[in-house]
Amino acid sequence: MDRVADMLTTINNAQVVSKKQISVPYSEFNFKIVELLKREGYLLNIEKKGRVPNKKILIDLKYREDGIPMISKVRKVSKQGQRIYKTSSDIKPVKSGYGFSIVSTSKGLMTNKEARRNKVGGEIICEIW
Repeated sequence: MDRVADMLTTINNAQVVSKKQISVPYSEFNFKIVELLKREGYLLNIEKKGRVPNKKILIDLKYREDGIPMISKVRKVSKQGQRIYKTSSDIKPVKSGYGFSIVSTSKGLMTNKEARRNKVGGEIICEIW
């Protein structure tokens, strides 16, 4: 099972039905992804809960004043069977700059804009808009 894909699907589905809070299984990589989403302003709050066997990440989802979700779509790019790697010059804007992609680089997780600015490439995890 792909934990990242499960988490992204859970977030996407929860935003569609206007849930306020969700919980997903904890992994260090998942936590780094939701930290990046919070830093970019797409989530209200994130929190680790529980001990090792049942550890969870509680995610407070963010909506605009008119009730429209901040995340309208999440698309997984790299999959378990097919990883997608790009150099810094090959990383393109998502939805003409209205979205962003999460890139796993040698310097950690960062957005496509940060990766281009730092001139590092890596694996494209997902696109969010």
